[in-house]
Amino acid sequence: MAILNDCSNIVIRFSGDSGDGMQLTGTLFSDTSALLGYSVSTFPDYPAEIRAPQGTVAGVSGFQVHFGTAAVNTPGDYCDVLVAMNPAAFKANARWMKKDATAILDADAFDEAHLKKAGFSTNDPVAELKLEGYNIIWAPVTSLTKAALKDSGADTKTIVRCKNMFALGICYYLFNLPPEHTEAYFASKFKKKPALIEINRTVLKGGYSYAANTHAFANTYKVAPGQLEKGTYRIINGNVATAWGLIAAAEKSGCPLFCGSYPITPATGILEELAARKDLGVKTLQAEDEIAGICTAIGASFAGSLAVTTTSGPGLALKGEALGLAVMAELPLVVVDVQRSGPSTGLPTKTEQSDLMQALYGRNGESPAVVMAASSPSDCFGAAFWAAKIAVEHMTPVILLTDGYIANGSEPWKIPGMKDYPAIVPPIAPEGEAYLPYRRDAQRLARRWGIPGTKGLEHRVGGLEKDALKGSISHDPENHQKMTDLRAEKVAKVADFIPDLKVVGEASGDLLVVGWGGTYGHLLSAVAQLQSSGKKVSLAHFSYLNPLPKNTEEALSQFKNIVVCELNMGQFASLLRTKLPHIPVQQYNKVQGLPFTVSELVQKFSELL
Repeated sequence: MAILNDCSNIVIRFSGDSGDGMQLTGTLFSDTSALLGYSVSTFPDYPAEIRAPQGTVAGVSGFQVHFGTAAVNTPGDYCDVLVAMNPAAFKANARWMKKDATAILDADAFDEAHLKKAGFSTNDPVAELKLEGYNIIWAPVTSLTKAALKDSGADTKTIVRCKNMFALGICYYLFNLPPEHTEAYFASKFKKKPALIEINRTVLKGGYSYAANTHAFANTYKVAPGQLEKGTYRIINGNVATAWGLIAAAEKSGCPLFCGSYPITPATGILEELAARKDLGVKTLQAEDEIAGICTAIGASFAGSLAVTTTSGPGLALKGEALGLAVMAELPLVVVDVQRSGPSTGLPTKTEQSDLMQALYGRNGESPAVVMAASSPSDCFGAAFWAAKIAVEHMTPVILLTDGYIANGSEPWKIPGMKDYPAIVPPIAPEGEAYLPYRRDAQRLARRWGIPGTKGLEHRVGGLEKDALKGSISHDPENHQKMTDLRAEKVAKVADFIPDLKVVGEASGDLLVVGWGGTYGHLLSAVAQLQSSGKKVSLAHFSYLNPLPKNTEEALSQFKNIVVCELNMGQFASLLRTKLPHIPVQQYNKVQGLPFTVSELVQKFSELL
């Protein structure tokens, strides 16, 4: 058995029916890779339907893992290995295979009935998909799983559900990865059901042994040891990182954390993670709808909490009026919008960046809010922390945009020390102060936070226009103009407290690639590839969208060509044209419910050079 030692990175795509456990299989493989020190990036690909018919292409669930020696910034464009548990999975994912890729197929599932259900017109799916030159491994996964557990005493349903562990064992052998970390997971997961520990361990070892003893695998592959920076790591997805960033901000600010939300794909994981942290003093409320969710958060903010509400695009639309109330009352509030494909219900499990204009302008009246975006799963921690810091210290709502790709995707995260994060100082009015609700500090234009129950700070705020100092209702035209100007200037002043825009690469050149949010990894990889071939290409990736960093115009004006890349029809490009009308920008857009691929970006950028 030959062992190839020159692999630097590998992409594997696990796919099957929703009930085949592909998300768990991919997660366990990526966890093992991360624990061994490899850089890892993952992309879970859920079916858009809640429960599509089994065996159909619509019901295919996938999980892609990219692991390697050096930094891995994307889950990979195309896979080296495709694991397909049925014909539908094979058909749905064949187009993502590299030209020399290996496909590991559960031969037991490729019968006439399943082939027909998947939409094949013949009994030869390899020929029908024109994959004759590929390395196709027909492994009887289901029957070998049943054989391995024939004396286990488990029922047939339980046995068949373990077949994903057989496939995982094959992949561990193929890439010389130890199964011990997964066995430790079994011991922890099923500690109250010891029989399941042994059942899963047996099947995992069965897959490993099958791969070791069959002649179907001509080679195994060894990826060189990982080169992660020293530190304590854990693998984390964007939703969990967002939740933890908010918890860290609550600790730093001394404010109790409250989240009022309504469950919505793909944002629900944040609410779930926060709900599990009662031990850290987090309070959560699963509201009856999106409007109730944000209204409870506004009430908690009025009472002195670090208040959060989480949602996706349809929910952000419903929260618009209440968000305007938070703008008018000048209360700190963090709204996390995990973007998904729209419009309307759209594609709930697919990613997109099409909520930017809604975040900027989706409220009645002149209703400005700070808008930020996270760039990767691990960056969600810092983005959530800074969103909370700005909201509290500037007494303003902050909308934090993530997306389905980074919310569900995972990567190794170096656990930071809280000493590495700055203090958060709430502008809380002290007892005994001659309190005027709308008196402002000169630096931020933030009003004082009068916490209910504090002697002498009795006051009212609400949705009607306020007097510029007292907070009483005012219909005076000049006062309305003044307050409108003040709210806009307060948001604009946030630019004094955020970092300058950084350019990756030379500060001037032939082409500047501009992006924001979760496209970062793909844009960075494409730019790095072109830079390595001597091209004068640089990257400017925005985390702060309103206000823009103060050096934005200076940074962009140094390049001959600028292309803005977004998973929408050009919303950030339109914003730049509005803010910087004399700087011409081009667009490259994709709206397919999928992230960019590095290869398509390289091709586009090459055309512009």
